[in-house]
Amino acid sequence: MTTSELTLPATKPPRAGRRRVMGAGKQLHAGPVTYVVLTVFALASLAPLVWTAIAASRTAHRLDETPPPLWFGGNLFKNLETAWDQAGLGTAMFNSLIVAGTITVSTVLFSTLAGFAFAKLRFRFSGLLLLLTIGTMMIPPQLAVVPLYLWMSDLGWSNQLQTVILPGLVTAFGTFFMRQYLVQALPSELIEAARVDGASSLRIVWHVVFPAARPAMAVLGLLTFVFAWNDFLWPIIALNQQNPTVQVALNSLGTGYVPDQAVIMAGALLGTLPLLIAFLLFGKQIVGGIMQGAIKG
Repeated sequence: MTTSELTLPATKPPRAGRRRVMGAGKQLHAGPVTYVVLTVFALASLAPLVWTAIAASRTAHRLDETPPPLWFGGNLFKNLETAWDQAGLGTAMFNSLIVAGTITVSTVLFSTLAGFAFAKLRFRFSGLLLLLTIGTMMIPPQLAVVPLYLWMSDLGWSNQLQTVILPGLVTAFGTFFMRQYLVQALPSELIEAARVDGASSLRIVWHVVFPAARPAMAVLGLLTFVFAWNDFLWPIIALNQQNPTVQVALNSLGTGYVPDQAVIMAGALLGTLPLLIAFLLFGKQIVGGIMQGAIKG
């Protein structure tokens, strides 16, 4: 036999494998139905905000007419100025920024630390403590209003911002959210390697845990800020009109024998603007964090 006779024919990869490789580089393209559905949902989501802006640009008399206005009027800036002065929104905006900002930073920090402990550290009764933490989410917040108010009164914090800040410094949802993310996103081998290199627990948290948890921290931060900014039940009980948050201040616009609906809508629009600005500034990072968490999961 010659060498050519001993040469085996080249084997071809299976067709299914070739299809898999070819299909791996393809991109999915949305069809016209997808664009129509997404457009409908986008318009439906924007409709309340657009209606608020239209109502804020009209007069109270025009809003009472039938059919209601479907386009902007010329009283927007006048109503915004009236709402700003009547509700004292300058002080209220400043207070809400302090409350929401402090709660957001504290919740993200403590929830990340607690979530890391539940996800990667081994200690006694960790499962029981996690179960108790999740169990607190089942308790309606209305049940805690009376004992919480009595506690804050005993501390002498009535009508002060720390009364609103203290109960929201950490949340069970934030702890559970960060724990679920870090279980998948943070390899245990990375922590062990850092310990072998002599890194302390604080250094591991700062240089390993926080970078790995950054996408989830961004998502949790936005959700916490929105919730703290829009919170109404506890601030309306704990604060008064002399030291209000935005939601407490907007409540004063609805008083009177005949409330001016246009001014109320203008105040609601002013109270929503900081949330819109925050999402415009950090929306890309938030969406990226959600997508990265979905891919890791």
